[in-house]
Amino acid sequence: MRRPALIIMVKNPVAGKTKTRLAEDVGDEQAVAMYRILMRYTRDRVLGLEGVTRYLHYSDRVDPADEWPNREFIKLVQVGAGLGERMAAAIDHAFVRGHDKIIVIGSDCPGVTTELLHQAFEELTTHELVIGPANDGGYYLIGMRHAHPFLFNNMVWSTETVFEETMARAREQGLSVATLAPLSDVDHLEDWLGYGWTMP
Repeated sequence: MRRPALIIMVKNPVAGKTKTRLAEDVGDEQAVAMYRILMRYTRDRVLGLEGVTRYLHYSDRVDPADEWPNREFIKLVQVGAGLGERMAAAIDHAFVRGHDKIIVIGSDCPGVTTELLHQAFEELTTHELVIGPANDGGYYLIGMRHAHPFLFNNMVWSTETVFEETMARAREQGLSVATLAPLSDVDHLEDWLGYGWTMP
């Protein structure tokens, strides 16, 4: 029986390069500290998900001494020039390894719980795609049963039309899509505070 796969896209935490929009509100060092908290939160939710293979795709380099247990995560470096290429490459890599359901998430959405991930994989039992829309117009999760590179090619990322454009492309191809509850990524201080989190 083939196992599902969960791909987590993370950024190597570097002050001045990580969470730059959040840094506009709180400063570079604080933004990195907050991102580390978000990563730990994501890690713990993901570790609660059983029966899946977990892939951790870093933005720049693999850090074997980080806080993600090496025995629980297959660690790789993202491949591609932009976000779309990198997600498509990560998904292709997982399908080549024989996984039948693949979900991709980031590492900065406190609304992504173990229960929500269970729900997302369950939706792929009856749908070709599952998408979690973000309140800023993007999405915080996408999953599929087969590779669909057209969902990522020539997309204008980090805009308020990403989710709707993705849905339109899926409809054009006749793909069945399940949508999850809308959530907010933490891109600004108000997003952090909106989850009821205190400042580190």
